[in-house]
Amino acid sequence: MIDQPAHFPPANHVLRPERKELRWGLLDHAWRIITNGFVQLYQEHDHRVSTFVSKVEDYGRSIEGMTDLELTEEAHRLRRLLHFQGLQRERVARSFALIREVASRTIGMRHFHTQIIGGRVLLNGMVAEMETGEGKTLTATLAAGTAALAGVPVHVITVNDYLTARDAEWMGPVYRALGLEVGCVVHDMPPEARRAAYNCDVTYCTNKEIAFDYLRDWIALGSRVNPLRLQAEYLYGQGARVHRLLLRGLHFGIVDEADSILIDEARTPLILSKSLGSKGERDFLEEAMALSERLEQGADYKIDKASRKIELTDQGKCKLRDWASEMGPLWTGAVRREEIVRLALTAHHLFKRDEEYMVKEGKVQIVDEFTGRVMADRSYERGLHQLIEVKEGCEVTQQPETLARISYQRFFRRYLHLAGMTGTAWEVRGELRSVYGLPVVRIPTHRKMQRRAYPDRIFPNEEEKWQAVVEKIRDMHANGRPVLVGVRSVAASEKASRLLEGMGLSHQVLNAKQDKEEADIISRAGELGCITIATNMAG
Repeated sequence: MIDQPAHFPPANHVLRPERKELRWGLLDHAWRIITNGFVQLYQEHDHRVSTFVSKVEDYGRSIEGMTDLELTEEAHRLRRLLHFQGLQRERVARSFALIREVASRTIGMRHFHTQIIGGRVLLNGMVAEMETGEGKTLTATLAAGTAALAGVPVHVITVNDYLTARDAEWMGPVYRALGLEVGCVVHDMPPEARRAAYNCDVTYCTNKEIAFDYLRDWIALGSRVNPLRLQAEYLYGQGARVHRLLLRGLHFGIVDEADSILIDEARTPLILSKSLGSKGERDFLEEAMALSERLEQGADYKIDKASRKIELTDQGKCKLRDWASEMGPLWTGAVRREEIVRLALTAHHLFKRDEEYMVKEGKVQIVDEFTGRVMADRSYERGLHQLIEVKEGCEVTQQPETLARISYQRFFRRYLHLAGMTGTAWEVRGELRSVYGLPVVRIPTHRKMQRRAYPDRIFPNEEEKWQAVVEKIRDMHANGRPVLVGVRSVAASEKASRLLEGMGLSHQVLNAKQDKEEADIISRAGELGCITIATNMAG
């Protein structure tokens, strides 16, 4: 928990506080697991007792008769207390009660007791496992608002731009009524707008945007950062590097869909690069694709679909060597030619159009496997992207040079205080604890769970599976139920759409090709009899 905000490193572009990256030994890991076990047992019990919720209720009754002006004055008084005296239990309960009352008046939503427990869990730097529909967005305002009142900048991190913009707009009135500034960072925002958003008390952003902004700051600062020199530049130099920086540091991060971002995408490399020109590059890549098509699967190369790897056999390498003797100088080096042909085979066999990528306006654009969204400004590494462009007959872009890179795991471990929320954290609680030091706490539901989970059904082939899916959709639609069909790829969403069209069932599709109509499609998904097919970009 952020015990003493007054002693927290100040938020500014010169100091840019963050946690130093530690390298753990075996004894460190063992001790951490043991101590976290005891800490979790204590904290889970601490957060489930009713006394804290009762205190919030008591404070709530004492302020519910206040006018809006009196509530604003109460927020100012509490802000001073939190900043100078810390987040002690009594003051946190008082803050939660204030935020709860303000939310009720501004957006017509009042936190349930279970959400109060969830907010306390987040403020203590843990992961709150909350079932779908239990109100994680509203829950986050308790922790984010309390920390921000204490003077600690907060980043509320979501998985896509739609949720970022929606949540910032939706919860914005709550923060503003407390005297706090709320910002929002989405794709294609200019640097000045980003800087202004990060300067707010609470900033909503996506994991990708904030991680890449962190890398941009790293590049702007250079490899050697001297705080004294930065301070001097800030005081005396109008063109100082510090004026180009976006972030003020990594103080408190609340990660929505924590299991997806912190575990599933933990090792995803985030790379900033610049393009390099190269004459004859397209010819070289086209030759590589042509050679790959002459090789025979099984004899010359083997495909491991489980690990998504392709390896050349000795026979395949010998064929390449013989063919290269009749080609240009770029083909003389064994390592280079084998690698580029292996990548060409990878582009041909392992990367499928409308699954891993799509072609839009003559350009190859990556589809994020976790969010289902197009990443228009991203590219595959080491020439793979250019080989896919050759495969699809697109204009070949220049190969990039890496300027900076980081993984989500390394990035999020640099937060001074980190918390998360998701509906599915229990299965990965061991990893969250060992990698990030984040215990997982299960939050009870506000009402008895009515959702029914049916066992998995396994079919001998794709056709029978899809036939069963569309028949189930037809039956539920006949009863007037809204139906949401979740699929993994653009291609799968289009196949489901064709099958439903064949049955005469009206429906809407949400995938990377329909991203501009996203808000409208989502807003109608719960209407009577509506059928929606969506990739995981729906959030």
